Amino acid sequence: MNILVLNCGSATVKFQIIDTDRDRAAADSDRRLASGIIENIGERARISFEAEGRPRESFSEPLADYRAGIDRILAWITSDGAEIEGIRSLDDIHAVGHRVVHGGERFRDHALIDQAVLEGIEDCVELAPLHNPVNLKGIRAAGELLGGATPQVAVFDTAFHMTMPEASYLYGLPYELYEKHGIRRYGFHGTSHQYLAYRYGRMRGLAPEAVNIITLHLGGGCSACAIRGGQSFATSMGFTPLAGLLMGTRSGDLDPSVIAYLAGKEDLGVADIDKLLNNQSGLLGLSGLSGDMRVLLQAVAEGGNHRAELAVELFCRRVRHYIGAYLAEMDGAEALVFSGGIGENAPEVRRRICQGLSWCGVVLDEARNEAMTGGALGEITTDESHLKVFVVPTNEELLIARETAAIVE
Repeated sequence: MNILVLNCGSATVKFQIIDTDRDRAAADSDRRLASGIIENIGERARISFEAEGRPRESFSEPLADYRAGIDRILAWITSDGAEIEGIRSLDDIHAVGHRVVHGGERFRDHALIDQAVLEGIEDCVELAPLHNPVNLKGIRAAGELLGGATPQVAVFDTAFHMTMPEASYLYGLPYELYEKHGIRRYGFHGTSHQYLAYRYGRMRGLAPEAVNIITLHLGGGCSACAIRGGQSFATSMGFTPLAGLLMGTRSGDLDPSVIAYLAGKEDLGVADIDKLLNNQSGLLGLSGLSGDMRVLLQAVAEGGNHRAELAVELFCRRVRHYIGAYLAEMDGAEALVFSGGIGENAPEVRRRICQGLSWCGVVLDEARNEAMTGGALGEITTDESHLKVFVVPTNEELLIARETAAIVE
């Protein structure tokens, strides 16, 4: 089954075509046939497409909106120049899987899209005003271009975390506010954490219910997840993706009173504070240099940049904080799993985080850690380490494709 995976973001559309079904998923023999990204939608878009086994194509052209972007993707997929195995027309796309950021409490699992599901996603717009509207644009555009006979599936970032117990997701607010407005911890990056739990279990030969790990998705956005019995038990992101770990431009956890204090001292409105916390804080705000960990690590290596060093250290300390909390709440775990752009490619960050975990039996193997970059998968602790640490590249698109195929089948 050829699944088109679409991930619509702010002025971007990422896609992959993955050949998968239940049998392929069980055998771990799924095949990625093509991938690409369109950036700067609404102006002169930057376009990059690649069919497996062929050189990447990069070019630019005006694309007015998401519909035009998806139309351009479909035109390329079915073109003679793409030469994608098994795809000659739109009929060879058997289903579309969409990443949808927020499903609220209504969607406890991924769902075949119909009018009721569309209305449910719309109802969650106020919970994710930056994400759900563009996810909806992608769903509607794909439906118009492919026709109603091609099934579409919504794969929700929040669904994996719906297994959290009340004590993990409730805030210390009047319970009536949860009942009236759904104010609670939802968690995000669910497709990544779900995939990491699956991949770790396969790697270690464990049944899903035997997977007890802490997953660390560290990239531009960052989150930690305590996975107990193969299910999400606790996660660091909250009502929105702002909470939890320090991120590229997001503050992470913050005393709520700071908001009222800043409003008075800096004469800031709600929108100004929201922009400050989401776009001007985190690694960027602390360092004054960049929200990109690669830039900060280079500055630290060159020496003399105190604020870059401070940003890196605070980032690592916040991760250790959540690891310690989750180890206590879970009564221990058998492994930590690093993933995401930073988690997969920054040995120095992993080293700093693990240096503070000798108390719980982490013994880092420096050579293994340094070698684990660029998509490598494996252990970075010594054979004698009591708590194991692994690097596992995430693959959210594969998870979306598999969930789509399973629902359609």
